[in-house]
Parts: sequence; structure tokens; C-alpha cells
Amino acid sequence: MPTQLISATGSSVLARLRDRKPCYALGIRTARSVDFVRMAATSGYDTIWIDLEHSTISLDTVAQMAATARDLGMEPWARVPEGDFGVIGRILDGGVTGLIVPQIETADDARKAASYCRYPPEGGRSQNALTSAFGFRRLPGRERVEAANRAVVLQILLETQEAIDNAEEIAAVEGVDIIGLGLNDLSSHLGILGDVRSDTITALCRKVIAAGQRHGKPVVIGGLAGPEHYAELVGMGAAPYVFAAIDTDLFVDILDQRISRWRNVTSEKSTT
Repeated sequence: MPTQLISATGSSVLARLRDRKPCYALGIRTARSVDFVRMAATSGYDTIWIDLEHSTISLDTVAQMAATARDLGMEPWARVPEGDFGVIGRILDGGVTGLIVPQIETADDARKAASYCRYPPEGGRSQNALTSAFGFRRLPGRERVEAANRAVVLQILLETQEAIDNAEEIAAVEGVDIIGLGLNDLSSHLGILGDVRSDTITALCRKVIAAGQRHGKPVVIGGLAGPEHYAELVGMGAAPYVFAAIDTDLFVDILDQRISRWRNVTSEKSTT
């Protein structure tokens, strides 16, 4: 099957996480060009995730980036805006294969997200016979539905105390593939914004990791303090999913470095 078509066997990223093999993800929030996706592929990233919750990226841009990622052997994922379940079917039709759904707090929330991600009988996704994900080929309905349902990865995000209190029930929901923990929002909700290595946060991470393990769901954790924090959490059982960078941070870091370098040069010249 050509690389631009969705995998008939499911997500290689999900399979690697289940096998505890590292996967490297690049977040896209500021870039609008598919060239940025090509750069990520050249650098060896496994997946991109396009942040629709915190950006103004259009769905058309999402579809173009998703197609480029698939052509280059990466998996295109997207984080949808909070509560916007209706956008899920549109970006799946556009070729996204992984969904990151924020602010899930109950098992009912998780079941609703799962239903929007998959066709009946596994969910309630609206039928669309010709999509980018299949190269606009006509396929027998049953074959298309089964392949599409296998290809979708659903990661739900737990970001509040209530969500973590319900972690056991959420992890048991059929159709949820990955449990995500967002430590920035979680620390904010707990009144300790940014203190992501506190004993309180660590205990909550342990609780969610244990729930994920009991139900065979990898637990990925974002908003970390750095590589050492990542290593600690992976040692506790978190999946080795590496949020290596997001484009906004990359752009700002490089801009800071460049202007600092040139200011040093111009300062030296002005004093001679």
C-alpha cells in the first residue's frame, strides 16, 4: 500500500509505545508550511501533532500537513480544541490518524470522544467513502471501516484532579488507546502552576500510570521539567513518548540565540 494511504495494520507509534520503544513527537502551533513537516521527517521524528487548541491553524492546513507527514512515513496527530468533538470527523477525513482530546474528566467524556473517532459499530463517526487517508480510492465499505477504525489512535488528556480521581474508569473505556497527562494544566488547576516535580504531581502520575497498566493503556506525560524528569517518569512506568519540541519554542529559542550572538559582535565593535 502506498505510504500516502493509512496503515491497514494500525499505528506503528502505538505499537512501539506498547513495546516501550521511544517515539519522538514534534508539536506544530505556529508553522503553516508543509516544509516544516518535511524538516521534521528529515530530522527523524516519528510523529507530528498539530495543536488546534492553542492556535489558529486552519483545517485545510491540517489536511495538507497530514498528507505530507503520511507521504514521508510519519503519523500525523492533532490536538482538538476543548469540547469541540465535531471537528474530529473533519480532520480524520482530512488524513489525521491520531487524536489528542483535552479536558477529559469522566468515563462518559472518554466514551464520547471514542465514538467520534470510529465508524459504527465501534463508534458514531459519519460515513465518508472517499477520503485523503485512502488516496480517494473507492473501497468496499466494510474494508474501509475496519481499516480506518484500526488506524485511529485516541489519546485522551487528564488535566484536573477530578479526571485523575476517575482515572481507573477512564482507562477502562473501550476505544481509548493512550492516557495522557498534561502537567502544565494539572499544576495550574491544583494551584501550583509550574511545580511539575512536586510530590503531589508525582503521586498523581503514579496513580494514572498504575491505572493505565492495569488496563493495557500506555500513559504519556507532557509538560515535563526536562529530560531528567522524563527519565524519572519512564522509570515509574510512563510510556517513552518524547515531546521533543514544539515549533513556537524552537523559533523563540533560535531567535534569542541569533540576536544574542549578533549583539555580542556589534557590542565588541562599538567598544573598539
